[in-house]
Amino acid sequence: MSNYKSIIEQYEVDVYPRRDIVIVKGKGARLWDENGKEFIDMASGISVANIGHANDKLVEAISNQAATLITCANTFYNDTKAKFLEKLFSITPRNLTKAFLTNSGTEAIEAAIKFARLNTKKSKFIAAMKGFHGRTYGALSATFKKEYREGFEPLVPGFSFVPFNNFEKLAEAVDSDTAGIILEIVQGEGGINLGQKEYFEKVRKLCDENGILLIIDEIQTGFCRTGKMFAIEHVGIEADMMTIAKSMAGGFPMGALLCSEKIKVEKSKHGSTFGGNPLACAAGYASIEFMVEEKLWEQAEAKGKYFKNKLESFELSKVREIRVLGLMIGIELKDKSQPVIIELLEKGIVSLPAGTTVLRLLPPLVISYEDLDEVLKVLYEVLK
Repeated sequence: MSNYKSIIEQYEVDVYPRRDIVIVKGKGARLWDENGKEFIDMASGISVANIGHANDKLVEAISNQAATLITCANTFYNDTKAKFLEKLFSITPRNLTKAFLTNSGTEAIEAAIKFARLNTKKSKFIAAMKGFHGRTYGALSATFKKEYREGFEPLVPGFSFVPFNNFEKLAEAVDSDTAGIILEIVQGEGGINLGQKEYFEKVRKLCDENGILLIIDEIQTGFCRTGKMFAIEHVGIEADMMTIAKSMAGGFPMGALLCSEKIKVEKSKHGSTFGGNPLACAAGYASIEFMVEEKLWEQAEAKGKYFKNKLESFELSKVREIRVLGLMIGIELKDKSQPVIIELLEKGIVSLPAGTTVLRLLPPLVISYEDLDEVLKVLYEVLK
C-alpha cells in the first residue's frame, strides 16, 4: 500500500470530502486506482472530462505546445490563442462576439460581475435559490447554499435570491439598481433542476425592458453535456454574457466569459496572468475540434435518452424522480444520496451528490453503451 493518501493528508488543506481511493490513471470513461481496480467514471471530474480521460488528440496537442511555448503574457499576440479563439467562436451563440479568457469558472463569474457593474453603473444582482456559481468572493455571493457562505460574511453586497423557474418572484426582486441576473439553464449542484423555456423567455424580456444584463452560467452544462453544444439552445434565448469552463479544454484548467456587443471594457480594467495561455489554448482547440468531429452533442442526447428510458423501466423503490437532459442525470432519492454513492463506489461506479438527496451522474460523453448498461445494472441492484 502506498503512502500517497497520508502525504496528501499531511500537506494539503483539508477542505475536500475524500473518497478512500487513490486514482492514478484514466482512459475514456474508465479510471484505475493504485491497486489496479477499475471504475466506470460517472462523474467526469464534475463534468470536466467530456471528451474522455487521456484523449489522444488532447494529449498530442498539449505535448506539442509544451515543447513550443507554454506561457505568453497577454500584452503580446499569440498564434495559438488566435487559432483557439477562432475555433471557439465557430461554436458559440452568434450574438456573443468577445471573450475574456480565464483559468476557471469562478474567475469567469467574477469577470461577469465586474463587467455588469462597469457597463450598467448599477450594483445589484439577482440569482436563483439552489444555484451554484463558484467559491471566490463574487461568485460565492451569487451562490445560494448557506453552508458554502457561512464563516465568510460579509460577502459582496447587493445579491438576492429568488426561487428558480418562478418568474413572478424574480420580477418582484428587480429594482432600479439591478445590474444583472445570473442563472443556470440547468442547476447542477442544486440537483439537476431543469429550467423552463417560458421562464427564460420572460426573463430575457424583463432584462431588455429594465436595462439589466442577463448572465447565463454554462460552466457545468456547456460543451455538449445536455445534448446541445450549449444548454441555452434548449430555451432559445440570447445571453448578454455567458460563463464557460470545466470541459472547455478537455480537463486542462480553462474558462472564459463570453460577451455580447453590449459589453464594453476599457484597457487595464481587468486582467489575468495565466488566462488564455498557449498551453490552455492548444488544449481548448483540440478539445473543441474533437467534440465537433465526433458530434458529441448528438452522442449525449442519444445516450441520455437511452439511459433514461432504461432507468425508468425499472421498479426502483428508493427513487422519487429522475431528471435527465443529455448526459446530465439527476436521480432524486427518497433518502440521503451519500450512502448510495459509497455503495456504488464499492461496486466500481464513481458518482456525485447534488444536494442531500440527489444522485448526480455526469459521465464522459464518449462512454460506451456497454458501460451504460453496466451502470444501469448496478443502479438497479442498489436502488430497487
